Amino acid sequence: MKVLTLNTHSWMEENPEEKFEQLAEMILKENYDVIALQEVNQQINSEPGITGDLYCPTTDMTIHEDNFVLRLVDYLAANDAEYYWTWTFCHIGYKKFHEGLALLSKNPILPKDYLVAQFEDAEDHRRRQLLTGLTEIDGQMVRVCSGHYSWWSQEGFVVEWQKTVEALKDSEYPLIVMGDFNNPADTEGYQLVTTSELGLHDTFVSSKQQIGSYTVSKAIDGWKDNKGQLRIDYIFATEEFVPETYQVMFDGISGPVVSDHFGVAVVFN
Repeated sequence: MKVLTLNTHSWMEENPEEKFEQLAEMILKENYDVIALQEVNQQINSEPGITGDLYCPTTDMTIHEDNFVLRLVDYLAANDAEYYWTWTFCHIGYKKFHEGLALLSKNPILPKDYLVAQFEDAEDHRRRQLLTGLTEIDGQMVRVCSGHYSWWSQEGFVVEWQKTVEALKDSEYPLIVMGDFNNPADTEGYQLVTTSELGLHDTFVSSKQQIGSYTVSKAIDGWKDNKGQLRIDYIFATEEFVPETYQVMFDGISGPVVSDHFGVAVVFN
């Protein structure tokens, strides 16, 4: 079982089409079972797209023709790699994007999204969603999640994580929770996740092999004063999953840099 998470920073990078294709080609090469994406954008004013039979809707918002995950699954399908997919809207970004979250799986997805922030205004960047999907991986039903959380604060990350726990705590299926958590390893926010009643372990810590560690290495949006190496993108899982290999992807070593974040891939036994 192989999974990937990536904050795509979609359509905001230099040479966006080139980086889009590099991401797609790596997915074709690595053949991931499940993919969680964040900052999955579409232009507010672009035309509606054609979603196809593999789209598993969880939102009433129209999917536009330039929606990053729509473009991605179309590219993959054209190269004989079909993925079921779902997308949910989080907030308006930079006054021109519908920014959202996405999940892709080789098998059908039963999606559900949750508002995990206390802010409901679509134009407020603090409006945060959790996107979940029940899907089958290697014959096992798994609830996979994609999230993009706020920085540490009582009204930001703390509230969002509390609402995440409420949404997931009664799940009868094993959990894989992925995404951009904006809370570096071993900080208060990180400890809130790893000590929660969900029973999640950090696959970087529990994997038998680690290839790379940090996922941000420069100043980026939200970390404008950063001069160090931050591990803020994670794949957490419940005890049913035994990680063999944790690998940082799209860092210029394991694949080209395609975003302001590196990705994380984990192979589970």
